[in-house]
Amino acid sequence: MENEGIGPVHLRRIDPSQNMRRFYTLAIQPTLFGGASVIRNWGRIGTSGQSMMETFDREDGAATASMKLQHAKRRRGYRPCDPA
Repeated sequence: MENEGIGPVHLRRIDPSQNMRRFYTLAIQPTLFGGASVIRNWGRIGTSGQSMMETFDREDGAATASMKLQHAKRRRGYRPCDPA
């Protein structure tokens, strides 16, 4: 796969004035049949949150969907996590 070197994307949105501490994670994983899945995980920081998996026939479709989701979340105020 061409995007194997790209790891998961970790975003978070923290706004103390609204008592908001949220995370959003996106990852692309290969499927057993040659496709790819976009795995999303989101919720309040400190919880396990919710998950959703969307499967695509080709990796480029999964990459496009992942980029669209990432762009939408950044417009809503989510920012990349600081490397620890």
